[in-house]
Amino acid sequence: MSRFADQTVLVTGGTGGQGAGHVRALHAEGANVVIGDVNAERGAGLAAELGDGARFVHLDVSREESWVAAVAETEKTFGALTILVNNAGVQNPPALIESTDAATWARILDINLTGTFLGIKTGAPALRRAGGGVIVNIASTMGIGGTAFYAPYVASKWAIRGLTRTAALELGRDNIRVNTIHPGVVATPFITEPAAGSDAPIADFYSPEPFAVPRLGQPADITALLLFLTSPDAAFITGAEYVIDGGLLLGPALQKEAA
Repeated sequence: MSRFADQTVLVTGGTGGQGAGHVRALHAEGANVVIGDVNAERGAGLAAELGDGARFVHLDVSREESWVAAVAETEKTFGALTILVNNAGVQNPPALIESTDAATWARILDINLTGTFLGIKTGAPALRRAGGGVIVNIASTMGIGGTAFYAPYVASKWAIRGLTRTAALELGRDNIRVNTIHPGVVATPFITEPAAGSDAPIADFYSPEPFAVPRLGQPADITALLLFLTSPDAAFITGAEYVIDGGLLLGPALQKEAA
């Protein structure tokens, strides 16, 4: 039997570079998948590609009423919600704090942080109705350390750490586990294409060569960890933070010629 048979998963940002990979992998392992996204064309196309056991719902994570409708549609379609993946996120154009306008700050926090908060707020009662489940919040290595020019994004991802731990304490006795994944630099359009208002992608300013695993991460790397954390194999893990960055946060590795 597949690991995720009889499970229903809602993935936000489900049509993005990482989100679509998560959706496909969970579906392949037997889960019913609900693709939450604002891009109806891509979402409907992915649901049609996967066929039975897949459904698209329009979900603006920054709006509570959109969350309420998405969770209700999930339960109506598949009977229950057992896994929530708060994956949706956006990046700000690089700018000094003093050059960052309040509208940009608000937009990044509305989607990245408030979107995760609303997901937990709205999803937790549904998971409780199902008898328990799992929430995984996708953060970033930028939520572990500071990064110049990306204050809104960094602040949102730092805050998700505290939100996750609080949720884990509040929901543990309801048989709901809550954990965080902190990806490093992953080869998706989020990294390889410029953010709105920016002239160059983050990848133009980053080389993995000095680090222990000298390559960009791949979406499949993150998906493999997500599958573990949402499976029964991780039944004793909650409130935890998983950094998956090829050694980025460790700093430059000893090079072969110096060994």
